[in-house]
Amino acid sequence: MASFGKLDKDLNLQVYENVEELSNSLAEHVAQLSASAVKDRGAFTVVLSGGSLIKTLGKLCEPPYLHTVDWGNWHVFWVDERVVKKDHPDSNYKLAYDGFLSKVPIPSEKVYAINDTLSAQGAAEDYEFGLKQLVKTGILAMADTNDYPRFDLLLMGMGPDGHCASLFPNHPLVHVKEKWVASITDSPKPPPERITFTLPVIQTAANIFFVANGEGKAEMVAKVFGEELPFGQLPSQSARPTNGKLIWFADKGAASKL
Repeated sequence: MASFGKLDKDLNLQVYENVEELSNSLAEHVAQLSASAVKDRGAFTVVLSGGSLIKTLGKLCEPPYLHTVDWGNWHVFWVDERVVKKDHPDSNYKLAYDGFLSKVPIPSEKVYAINDTLSAQGAAEDYEFGLKQLVKTGILAMADTNDYPRFDLLLMGMGPDGHCASLFPNHPLVHVKEKWVASITDSPKPPPERITFTLPVIQTAANIFFVANGEGKAEMVAKVFGEELPFGQLPSQSARPTNGKLIWFADKGAASKL
C-alpha cells in the first residue's frame, strides 16, 4: 500500500455554509467529471455508497443537470452493498434508486446491482467477475500502474466510527489485496453480511469525493485531517487515491473541530 503524509486541508477540503451549498457544488463537480470522461472514453464509471450521500446528489436530478448531463453514458456501481433483497430497507441499491436513480435517465442495463440471490461470498465473486467482463469490453478502465480497475469517480460518505464502504476500523478486510471485491459476514454495523470494494480498488480511482455533513461527523473529520494513523485504523483516512484526486465536501458542522 502507498504511504501518505498528513492530508492538506487547503488542497483536499472544501467547506460550505450548509448542505444546500455543498450539494450545489457537488453536482457541479460531478457534472464536470462526467462530461470529461464521456468526451475522453465515451463512458463515465461512477461508484455510489449508501447513507446520507444519496440525498446530497439531489441537485443532479434538477435542471440544468437533468437536461445537460449525458446520462446515457453513465455506468453506476456500488462501493459496497448489504446482502439483502433489492427492495429491502437496508439495500443501498434501493436507497440510491428511490433517491437518485429513479429520477435521472440512466439506462437500467448500465446500473450494476449485486445478485441478491447469492450468499455474501457468492455475491462478491459474481460482482468482481462482472467488473472484469466490463474491463474486457472497454467500459471499465484498468490502471496503468497496478492490476486494479480505475473508476472515474467514487462517491463516499463516512460512518461515525470512520469506516467507509464496508471497511471498518482494524477489521482484517482492510488489508485484503488479492481481491477487487470482498465479502464480510461479521460487519460491526448491521446487517452483518455485505460485499465491499477492497482498499486497493478504492485507492486506484481517478477521483474520490467524500461527503460529510453535520456536527456528528466533526470528530472523525478532524481525525482524518489530523495525525497519520496506522493503515486501516481509520479507513476513511486510508482511502486516498494513489494517483488521483481527492476532495472532501463538508458543511460547517462537519468541519467545526478542525
